[in-house]
This record gives sequence, C-alpha cells and structure tokens, in this order.
Amino acid sequence: GRPVDPRRYVEPPQVETLDENPLIRISGWALNPGQQLLDVRTQRSGPPDSAPAEEPGAAPGPGAAARPVPIRLAVLSDYDGVTWRVGATYRNAGRILPVTAPAADSTVETVRQEITVAGLSGRLLPAVATPRQVTGARVAYDPTTGTLIRPEGLTPGLRYDVTSALETPDSNLLATADVPAGEEVARVLRVADGVPEPLRRLAAQLAESNGAPYARAAAVEQFLAEHYRLVADAPSGHAYPNLNFFLFGPRNAGGQRGTSEQFAAAFAVLGRLTGLPTRVVVGFRAAGDGPVRAGDAYAWPEVLFEGLGWVPFDPLPRPDEEPRPVEEDFRPAPEEPPPSEVPEPTVEPTVSPEPAAAPGGRAGSGGPSTALLVGGGTGGVLLLVVVALLALLLMRRALTRARLERGDPGQRIAGAWREVTDALRLSGHPVGGNLSASEVAAHARRAVADARARRSGHAPTTAGPSPGP
Repeated sequence: GRPVDPRRYVEPPQVETLDENPLIRISGWALNPGQQLLDVRTQRSGPPDSAPAEEPGAAPGPGAAARPVPIRLAVLSDYDGVTWRVGATYRNAGRILPVTAPAADSTVETVRQEITVAGLSGRLLPAVATPRQVTGARVAYDPTTGTLIRPEGLTPGLRYDVTSALETPDSNLLATADVPAGEEVARVLRVADGVPEPLRRLAAQLAESNGAPYARAAAVEQFLAEHYRLVADAPSGHAYPNLNFFLFGPRNAGGQRGTSEQFAAAFAVLGRLTGLPTRVVVGFRAAGDGPVRAGDAYAWPEVLFEGLGWVPFDPLPRPDEEPRPVEEDFRPAPEEPPPSEVPEPTVEPTVSPEPAAAPGGRAGSGGPSTALLVGGGTGGVLLLVVVALLALLLMRRALTRARLERGDPGQRIAGAWREVTDALRLSGHPVGGNLSASEVAAHARRAVADARARRSGHAPTTAGPSPGP
C-alpha cells in the first residue's frame, strides 16, 4: 500500500485573527509610534553584484551597503473583498528551514540578524526575506509565503537568530519582464466579487496606455503616490467600501487619505484588476542596529514577475509633495453618460405663424430675432469647444511633465514609455501590448517616415494600400 504520511497525525499550528491579518494593526501602531517592538542587530555578507530593484520606503537600491533592509512580519496573499489574510499552512520546522529556489534573474545576499522581542505580541516571528535558518526559538514555517510563527507566542525578552537569503531582482529586466498566469498563480490573481465600479474604471484607465506589466505596476504606483495623503490617524479598513472611499471620497470628509494599509491594499487590488499577480506584505523599516518601533511598521505591495520573483513597489507619497486632486486625472463617469456630441441648434422643423404687423409697421415687439438667437447659440457652443480644447492641452502638458520629471528613475522610464505609446495612439498608429521595446521603436520610426513622405508627396514606407488622392 501507499506509505503513511506522518503529517496527517500532526495538527498544524493555529493562529489568531491578528496573526492572520496583521494589516489591521498598522493604524494602531501609527497612533503610538514610539512603542518599542524589537531590538535588532544585523550582519550582511555584502551588496549583490548587480543593480537591484528599489525596495519600498527608501531611496537607493537595497544593494547599497548602508541601506537597511525591511524586516517582514507576514505575507498576505488572499483577499475576499473584505480582509487580506496570510492564508498560510504552517508546519513545525527544525533549525534549518525548507529551501525554495531563488528566482533565475536575481542575486542572493546572506543576511544574519539577532532579534530581541520587546513589545511585539502575537505569534508571527519577524525575519528578513527569505529565512533559511532560525536558532533560539521553536518555529513553524510556511514555505509558500516565507512567513514564520512561534506557536507558543512572543514574549518580551525572547532572543533568536535568523539567517536569510535576501533576493534582489535585476532592475534592468523589469521593463520587459512578463508576469505568470495559470492555475499556479490563480491565488494571487483572484479578484473577489463586488468590486466597486469606480475601482474598475480607474484600473482600466491606468492599464489603457500601459501594455507592459511593469509599466502597469508603475502607473498604479505613481497614481497613488501623486494623488493621496499619508496620515497616521486614518481608521483601519481595507474592504471594498473602505478602498472606494479612500480613492474617491471627498477630502473634506476624510477621503483620499490613509495609512500604508490603504495604499498597499489599493495597489494590490488595482494591480489584480489590470492582470498583475499581487500580494501585500506587513513589516518594519529597520533604520540600522537598535530599536525597531511601532512607527517603523508599514505595509507594501509586491508584484510577481517571471524570472525575477516578487518585486516590491512603493505607492506612498513623498512627505514634501502636496497631493494633486484626483479629478485632474480621473473623474468617475456619471450613471447615464451624456451624448458624445453637442447637438447643433435647429431652426426647423416647425414654423410658427407670423405675428400681425404692428401699427408702426414693425413685425414684432422688438425682441431678438431668430437669426440672432441661432447665431448666439452657435457662438456659445464654439466658445465652449475652444475652452475645452485649451483645458485639454494644459492637462496634457501637466501630465507629460509629471511623467517625465517626477518619481524615481524607474517611474520616469515608465512615464517616457507611456508618452511614446500615447503619441503613437493619438497619431493613428496604436501599439499592441505584445510588442517589445525595439519593435515599438521600429513602429514609431515607420510612422514618422510615413508622415514625412505624405507631406512631401511621396509614397509611404510602410506596406499596405497607398493613400488616396
């Protein structure tokens, strides 16, 4: 017969609500930022050889020797429209943890930490991603998410050592990287029922001109960073109604502001709506050796890329920048859309009987004539059209400036890419989402050559029927 699996007779360790969804703890920690949660001592083997992708919440890449690495508390992969959950299956583990193969196009750095628990409660055991060895504490481990727990719970003074294999993806490959699909990643692509229509429209707008997966992720990241305010006193909540209010609620009523909980959750949901496999991570910024406080806790989103693994993004706004009104770049459509064209004023089809002539020979009472009314109406429509065109031109210039001048280098590259694809689409040469960067460049050169040829009266360079006379 089949061999007996001894794990059938061992009940997996259980966790409580705070450990299943530590995202709800962010708002409480933000209100008590001085509380000491941990004390950390870090030893690193040295920076990776290749240029790293940017981690959330800091300026240079994590390969910089002086750059601290975030400490993960938990990885949340499951979302039902109400709550993000870890959804892990923990197995009791020994000192050496099960090894998962690193991503093909990433470098690996060894990070060793001595961590002493202070005020942190619960069962989740903090560690830099991805833990490989733990001493000083009995642990249970979920290899799928890399999340650790101590089944007995954390106690003040608990000290343990953890060795981690920190993966750093090659940032040079991000712009052309694809994302996986299929049953293996269905869990991190799942969109729960009940998505508010404004969220769907915003996701569609952000994906419209961004065919490449990284460009879509960068567009979501940039939109959140530019239009919303990070505050410490926002209430907890990341269900669909909470996210809808965070994204579109009036500012004077508390909308468009939140903690990292709302920023990370909104990114992850919008990302999934655009076809990106996403998850949310809760952890801490360790500024160096010493105390880790409640104010260091935050959440960030990650996107899974083929060959690169999970890549973090930072949708948090910069503290020195004032958020732009959401209405500048997105306005929810009304329930009943207006007609696409303004109807022209009509002089016919009905004919009113002519009034009797006045004694003085005048045909009416001196009111404005029909011709004057029609002329005035047409002039008003033309004035509205001119004003609308000027407003669109100014908005387009502001969008171009924001894309090319704001954000980190990766965001500016993604912005330049969107400018190219927008220009091609507006000129009647849209770009398919399946083209590489070099193919798009060749497509653009042909479009420019065709335009020049038509102006000079020569035949276009592209294949196809010649333009008519």
